[in-house]
Amino acid sequence: MKKFLSIALILVMSLGLLAGCASEPSTPSGEENDSDFKVGFIFLHDENSTYDKNFMDAANAAAKACGLTTEQVLFKTGIPESDDCYNAAAELVDEGCDLVFADSFGHETYMIQAAKEFTDVQFCHASGNRAHTEKLDNFHNAFAAIYEGRYLAGIAAGMKLNQMIEEGKIKAEEAKIGYVGAFDYAEVVSGMTSFYLGARSVCESATMDVKYTNSWFDIALEKEAAKSLIDGGCVLISQHADSEGAPKACEENGVPNVAYNISTIDMAPNTALISSTINWQPYMELIIKAAKDGTEIPDDYCPGIKDGAVALTELNSAVAAPGTQEAIDAAKAKIIDGTLKVFDTKTFTYQGKELTSYMADVDYDDAFTPDTEVVENGAFSESTKRAAPYFDLKYIDGITAK
Repeated sequence: MKKFLSIALILVMSLGLLAGCASEPSTPSGEENDSDFKVGFIFLHDENSTYDKNFMDAANAAAKACGLTTEQVLFKTGIPESDDCYNAAAELVDEGCDLVFADSFGHETYMIQAAKEFTDVQFCHASGNRAHTEKLDNFHNAFAAIYEGRYLAGIAAGMKLNQMIEEGKIKAEEAKIGYVGAFDYAEVVSGMTSFYLGARSVCESATMDVKYTNSWFDIALEKEAAKSLIDGGCVLISQHADSEGAPKACEENGVPNVAYNISTIDMAPNTALISSTINWQPYMELIIKAAKDGTEIPDDYCPGIKDGAVALTELNSAVAAPGTQEAIDAAKAKIIDGTLKVFDTKTFTYQGKELTSYMADVDYDDAFTPDTEVVENGAFSESTKRAAPYFDLKYIDGITAK
């Protein structure tokens, strides 16, 4: 049963939510409004996190497109990957939400707990991996084929490395990329590998060092990790971490940077190249409409660049090498028509050998037990067996974790 809060407590919490929001939908537009419908969003951090801000912007845009008012959209920010997530979900249900969405990998266990308790409410979760095994009618996972965007962003990095080599700033063997990763999860490993493969597709001598922060969002740690990589000889930096720490370190040290989630051109005009990002608005519109209409929500939703769910921010032409946009556009067209496979096993080796077979932990368990063959038709078939990434090879040749 729903936990019933007193009217006074509801008012206090609602005011707190409104004060904590980055920005909220203003006036309804587009669709007829159902005033009884509410949607709640749970965010790991707040708008200062590039990751969470991307979700917040999409949530606001989707809510407006679906005709929802400010009172129908509730934000919970700064919710850790702990029982706090279940409590936040339960509070949103008590406040009348018919749909609850959470944005961080570690929220999943607590969202499933809430879904099992509040069976008349739909729960959707980004980057999780258990919807297809839990088989709950009201719990759903979503992600996007961001590895496609990271591959294209990697091309921008590789082109910049080539320019640095041609201009005599570095030697070919010094084309070393630094990568700031949050955790060594499959999601991060998949992203860094696809980025590296994109870079190496145009700069064959490129190598990559990785440094983990063991945190999704820590400005100081990410900045420190980037500086450490730069001091270790890395001449270009990218990241799968959620703050502006790495781009700021790059700007201070004059090192080109490829970011994630949002454009960093404003904060790093002299070093920012491009960013890959997921466009969450279409998915959020889909689940809002489905929850309002009582129609089915996919258990595992993972569209790609051809669907508009994966994108690149504006290329910084002041920093990018000549021909970069053309190279990206050509590769993008091949990804869309299927002639370029990001994880084509002919383009990399693992432990010195071509990868001809790999059993991945698709049906997730705590022991990460391999259960599904994922090398198909000459490529590692990422995010086709479930939405969340399962590319967890640590690491293909050319990548080293520090």
